[in-house]
Amino acid sequence: MEDDQELPGYTLRASSSQASHTVSRNGSEYTISREDHQGHKWLLLSVKSRAPKSDFLPIFYDGDLISGSVTLNIVKSESLKSITVTAGTTLVGQEEQQFLVIEKELWSPATALGTSKVSKLEKGHYVWPFELTLPEEAEVLDRKGNKTFPLPPSFTERASPAYINYRITVFVRRGALGANQSLTTEFAYVQITRPDLPSPILQLAYQENFPLIGPDGDPDGWHVLPPTSVTGTLFGTKPVNVDFTLALTKPLSYARGSAMPLRLTFTGTDEQALDILSAPHATRVILKRSLDAGSHATSDEPGKCAEIFVEIMARAVFWPASHTSTSGTRVLEGEVQLKKTFKQSVVFPRFAVRYHLDVHHFEVAGFVHAPLVSDPLLTQPVDITSFHAPGISMRSFAPPEYAQEQYENFSNSLGLLGSGKWKAN
Repeated sequence: MEDDQELPGYTLRASSSQASHTVSRNGSEYTISREDHQGHKWLLLSVKSRAPKSDFLPIFYDGDLISGSVTLNIVKSESLKSITVTAGTTLVGQEEQQFLVIEKELWSPATALGTSKVSKLEKGHYVWPFELTLPEEAEVLDRKGNKTFPLPPSFTERASPAYINYRITVFVRRGALGANQSLTTEFAYVQITRPDLPSPILQLAYQENFPLIGPDGDPDGWHVLPPTSVTGTLFGTKPVNVDFTLALTKPLSYARGSAMPLRLTFTGTDEQALDILSAPHATRVILKRSLDAGSHATSDEPGKCAEIFVEIMARAVFWPASHTSTSGTRVLEGEVQLKKTFKQSVVFPRFAVRYHLDVHHFEVAGFVHAPLVSDPLLTQPVDITSFHAPGISMRSFAPPEYAQEQYENFSNSLGLLGSGKWKAN
């Protein structure tokens, strides 16, 4: 399955579990067990999922059916109150909030075994298959009232201020004198999001491996921002003014594992200033991710700075465009490489992941901004999706000599330890 190749790196392996050799057609079966003091596996939980290997945590997309089985190996008869399996979701931030629990009872004393009802289970081997369906939406308290939101994807990163965890748990409940016990596995939940299709001209370029046509030749395919002026001095004496225009392909939504095409156009009357500022290494176009763990996470208005955590994810690379630079104009083509491990955009109460592209001040020998600039010159929000648009794979167009470092991890200076694969240490 093509989409399975786009999994965002959920590769947390089982450390002490017994992996089943029974693998479904498009995935695997993951099994964990609980042992008694003699090493006897008396409780087992098996889950079928899209995970590529049986020692990976289960992976589900929205709309998937969670199926598996619970096995109980009883060495001597005992009285039980019930055996249940649950799937649940917890948001862990400033406060822990469990906003979804689905429960299914597998056995109770009222359950018929064969032709009779029993109050206890005799010595033997018991297997209960189960199926659970995760809803695509959940009703959650958002500030002043309950609202419905799409079920958010799993989110687990080291040192993150918020997590979204999904778990499947088996509960074995005993009587008043017995100890209740449980067995739990986490699983990854992927929300299916895709960009809308780009313009017909852009579709043709990707499908036929043609060069991209710029905004002048494909105005429907590009989002062109208003011109921004850059003023300063060259070599300490010469005042200069150059305008630049940033363009991004539409829609402003891009799949992780793809490239985000860009175009920078510089205009001005000073040819020397144009040459210096349009040098590919002088541009600093940065993709940033903000994680909002505050009460205003679902609002477009920014919340408290203390509740918003920003991380630099990637830096764009640029190269001179072919046959487009003329007197008074310089044009650069560029792109941002979006790693498959990037987390998709999501908006949920007290948990929002957003991306934006910032154009920072130019860094080149001989040029000094006047006045000095610290904030971004330009900011453009973008969305990151979990999958490509149907039939479109937005490949990289960067020439080999310009496909340099496209990722810079500045997480330590921002108080985060970075994003990436979810796997065991």
